[in-house]
Amino acid sequence: MRKLPYLPEGREILYVSADNKFIKAAEQYAFKHSLDPAHRTGAVIVDGDEIIGYGANGSDFHNIHGCERKRQNIPTGKGYNLCEGCSPVNHAEQKAIADVVLKGLSCEGKGLYLYGHWWCCESCWDAMIKAGIQNIYLPEQ
Repeated sequence: MRKLPYLPEGREILYVSADNKFIKAAEQYAFKHSLDPAHRTGAVIVDGDEIIGYGANGSDFHNIHGCERKRQNIPTGKGYNLCEGCSPVNHAEQKAIADVVLKGLSCEGKGLYLYGHWWCCESCWDAMIKAGIQNIYLPEQ
């Protein structure tokens, strides 16, 4: 297993099979709603056996302006402030949290399933911890 670029102390990422129904739901949401066709990422927030929030990455900023991070060859997880399209508010995890909040629900103690990426950046971890997300699940690689 590869070393994660960022992982908060005391937290871990849990892995589930690629055919897990919540990972599949995140994948389907990514392919239907992601605005980044080169790197489709989707997230679902789960309460028990029910999906209560959805998020997919991207904005239309890249279609119009391109990506400053790519122009400067900046590695993943770095320089989000250089590109509005890469802003963490456009990450699947943060969009899923916003979806739950918009519905008047709570993320406290819930699980987040993420498809399309192999780790979570610091700003997404911060948002998930603040929202009370209990566990983060990625598909086994």
